[in-house]
Amino acid sequence: MNLNLRKTVLMMGAFSALGLVYPSQTFAVSSNVSEAAVQQSKKVQGTVVDTSGPVIGASIMEKGTSNGTVTDLDGKFSLNVKPGATLVVSYVGYKSQQITVGNESTIKITLHEDNKTLDELVVVGYGVQKKKLLTGATVQVKGEDIAKLSTTDVFTALQGQTPGVMIMQNSGQAGEGYKVNIRGIGTTGNSDPLYVIDGVAGGSLNDLNPSDIESIDVLKDAASAAIYGARAANGVILVTTHQGRSGKIQVNYDGYVGAQYLLKAPDQLNAQEYIYSRKLRSFNGGADIPDWKGKLPTAIYDQLFDADGNMLENGWAGTDWIDESYHEGAMTTNHSISMVGGTDVSKFNLGFAYTKQDGILGGETQSQFDRYNFRINSSHAILTSKNKKYNVITIGENLNVNRHMRRGISQSNMYWNNVHDLLNANPLLPVYTEDGKYYTNAEMAADGWTLGSAVNPMAIAATTSQGLNASNNWNVNATAFLEIQPIQHLILRSQFGYRFGFSSYRAMTRIHASGTNVADQDNASQSTNMWSRITWENTATYTFDINKHNINIVAGQSIEKNTYGENLNASGSNLLFGDSWDHAFVSNAQIKKLADVSVGGTPTGDNSLASFFGRVNYNYAEKYMLQATVRTDGSSNFASGHRWGVFPSASAGWVVTNESFMEGTKSWMDFLKLRASWGQNGNCNIPNFQYLTQVGFSTANSYFFGVGNHEEATTGGSFNVLGNPELTWETSEQIDLGIDARFLNSRLGVAFDWYKKSTKDWLVSAPILGVYGIGAPYINGGNVENTGFESAVTWNDKFSNGLRYGVSANMTYNKNKVTKLANAEGIIHGPGAVWHQLEGEIYRAQVGEPIGFFYGFKTDGVFQNGAEIAAFSQKTQDQIHGGNDKLRPGDLRYVDVNGDGYIDGNDRTNIGDPHPDVTVGFNANIAYKGFDFSITGNGAFGQQILRTWANQDFLEQNPNKKIIYGSWKGEGSSDKLPIFDGFDTPNWKYMSSAMLEDGNYFRISNVTLGYDFKQVWKTCPLSQLRLYFAINNLYTFTNYSGMDPEVGSSGGNDAWAAGIDTGVYPTPRTFLVGVNIKF
Repeated sequence: MNLNLRKTVLMMGAFSALGLVYPSQTFAVSSNVSEAAVQQSKKVQGTVVDTSGPVIGASIMEKGTSNGTVTDLDGKFSLNVKPGATLVVSYVGYKSQQITVGNESTIKITLHEDNKTLDELVVVGYGVQKKKLLTGATVQVKGEDIAKLSTTDVFTALQGQTPGVMIMQNSGQAGEGYKVNIRGIGTTGNSDPLYVIDGVAGGSLNDLNPSDIESIDVLKDAASAAIYGARAANGVILVTTHQGRSGKIQVNYDGYVGAQYLLKAPDQLNAQEYIYSRKLRSFNGGADIPDWKGKLPTAIYDQLFDADGNMLENGWAGTDWIDESYHEGAMTTNHSISMVGGTDVSKFNLGFAYTKQDGILGGETQSQFDRYNFRINSSHAILTSKNKKYNVITIGENLNVNRHMRRGISQSNMYWNNVHDLLNANPLLPVYTEDGKYYTNAEMAADGWTLGSAVNPMAIAATTSQGLNASNNWNVNATAFLEIQPIQHLILRSQFGYRFGFSSYRAMTRIHASGTNVADQDNASQSTNMWSRITWENTATYTFDINKHNINIVAGQSIEKNTYGENLNASGSNLLFGDSWDHAFVSNAQIKKLADVSVGGTPTGDNSLASFFGRVNYNYAEKYMLQATVRTDGSSNFASGHRWGVFPSASAGWVVTNESFMEGTKSWMDFLKLRASWGQNGNCNIPNFQYLTQVGFSTANSYFFGVGNHEEATTGGSFNVLGNPELTWETSEQIDLGIDARFLNSRLGVAFDWYKKSTKDWLVSAPILGVYGIGAPYINGGNVENTGFESAVTWNDKFSNGLRYGVSANMTYNKNKVTKLANAEGIIHGPGAVWHQLEGEIYRAQVGEPIGFFYGFKTDGVFQNGAEIAAFSQKTQDQIHGGNDKLRPGDLRYVDVNGDGYIDGNDRTNIGDPHPDVTVGFNANIAYKGFDFSITGNGAFGQQILRTWANQDFLEQNPNKKIIYGSWKGEGSSDKLPIFDGFDTPNWKYMSSAMLEDGNYFRISNVTLGYDFKQVWKTCPLSQLRLYFAINNLYTFTNYSGMDPEVGSSGGNDAWAAGIDTGVYPTPRTFLVGVNIKF
């Protein structure tokens, strides 16, 4: 068996194992045939150049075969082909050429740049369109632009690249989610866009590795998204993973390893500063200065004070809790390998990726994130037309399998947030005892600590589920499709999709006592969740031309249904192996009484969706374009008579530069298109059966019948949800006007959109009095309006010496306003005790205001002297401070908003908006002779952030430097923060504009420098060998005093709230080194 035959057999085995179907004749090779083929072939060699010199890495393929090669560093190539063969020469950014091999054996090919980027195809719902013919508002991000940023997740890479799409992290901890809104938040319900991955609706970008993505297309206006009617009210994000292509098999490896660091240290007080804060508080009329010698253990006191009770000049600085939890240089790494290739008959693309990211915080319970991705996409032409122009029958599949494992420290409200505890922990409290144990209540009592119930947050993370937790998730996204093209341009497609998910969660509580956080029993808890969903879509697409008229028609039908799923949970106490995390399973709980165990299980929600849709695209000579779409959806979430919704749209475009009267602009204007669209989309994303009043059986409603019976309870039925049979679809209606233009030989690109998006009939849970004894019904409860504009500018150019560079910038402005709420108040209230235990609601939704605005008292600075108080008292009575006679210099000057002459609860109003008015993105890149450099940034402006101080006025908690050193200490010292006299005083316990900070920021999110060693290694067998260095999150320009100004967090409360920093895990600065290798 000769070498060629062994290679052939080896490849047959590899492809058979992968389930790839290749024509049998491809592998029907014998030794004699192979030798004969070599003898009959002809060696062709040549050079590929452009106007600047040789083109490196250009693809040379023998048409109709998988035989091919790429040019070397000198642009040269050599290839054995059949006599009379046609060579297809291609390279990114250049027009492809086909060269017929004649008698010559050496050829020179000159490639010309392809400036017709407007002819590129972009993905739209159920098809593709030329970019220049789009009449809706869409934006495409290419996979290479995502992968090159070397981020752990896709959302981070998308920030700043998609105008109109607001992406804010909930937390910088690995594996945490993002808050994504397209053209503003449109509801107090679920405002997430619809994700469609390889044609299957649903899924999450968090499950994908950035290296797996071919392109992401965002459908922003209603006309673009209307084809997905039912769930497109919040926009649609279409994700295409890498697909197969014909040609020589190519293997790619991309990998990096990096170290992570804390970008900005928090402004915590050290021991001396904390002692000063207590003196300042006492001086200002607050609590007395503690008897430090009587309150602190001797060993601690002696490190802080001398024998006379004076603070030591170089005494112990105390515990830096963030530093104790910090893992400097925490590792992150990503490895991705893919293989692509095939013939005109069968094509495939498969990949495997592994991602690992360790957290920078967490102490011994350091957060960790591991993700594995496997992907295979292939297509196979079963039957080809007689003229070989199109495939009659094609089959294929897309399979994405993802597993991710995660453990992390708690990130929720201020009562369950380890970072919050670290920031507020007392610096006088040690972390450990001398023998290495956590310093907690027992040690404090033994040493004589009496300075309040101080909490050791490191101990809490190591002994409770705030740090002792682990989750494991599997997700499968699979599609199989059949395409039949009975005549050219008529495509019948049937696609079956299957999504499956399984997750498990485990947590543990050890016996502990730290501050008020006490558990006298250990406990292990476990839960699992399994779900599955199927989709079946059938479409017919027909494209035809009548002279200059081009018409494309799409008609289709879709059904979706949850098929099977269940949730199981259990917990048990008195663990057999005590403190062992590795053995913290419910089966190891020693059950002594009924209270030691709990078990539960439920099925997953059952719902179905049926849809019919159609779209017509028309253009005349690629000059005038029209599009009309209609979709009707039926959802099982609504009662009969309200189940079906109809969602139409229409759009039009005019390519002005194709008019004869624009001939005079050709020298400087290459393209100008005007477009307009209108459309409606729907939302049915609520639990099923909300139109029915539901009966439940809960142990909370159990009763012990019989005298002396306290063991056997009888559980009765009770109403738990009040039904609403009139419940129907939430609808989003949108108008969009846009301009697309290119100038100066397409080097300059400009795009602009103005939009008005009105969301009507919100699906919300109605407020209901607790005395009713029944859960609140869902209602169609409100309307909101988002108005704004988007602009984007790009410039790309190339010098004659081969240097290429490009710059792009984008900006989005959005204004959000609630226009209707279906209750007498016109208000949806937020909860209390979000920022401070003594305060009521601090955010709400209200007619005439933006969703989730900060609600509190406006302030007009700080009283600087008695004269200002006297002038104020002539017009206004301050009842918040208990009367004007209680006012003193340093107090906040509250504003009489309603003008009634009194400062009281009726003066609470809108004091800030957590949602940005403006978001921006920026990118610049340059490449020259193997070197490449890029810088990327994004920012947000106009939003406010509420940074929490303390749970309430606990004296042992640590305030921060902004409060202590930024508060009023005398006339002219501060006109923002009042005198510091404790958190339970009128100056500090009420939500006011003085408590808010400007959240403006601009982040240098990525800087990359790379070099392809193919430039100097002339004989390198690889087509690419690139080494690069990158820094993610290099620097953030901001005046915010917290660790990270990107605060999408709601403080662990309603999803429609944001900007509440209860202790947000900061995004690390990451230094990376990586390689890109193409075999």
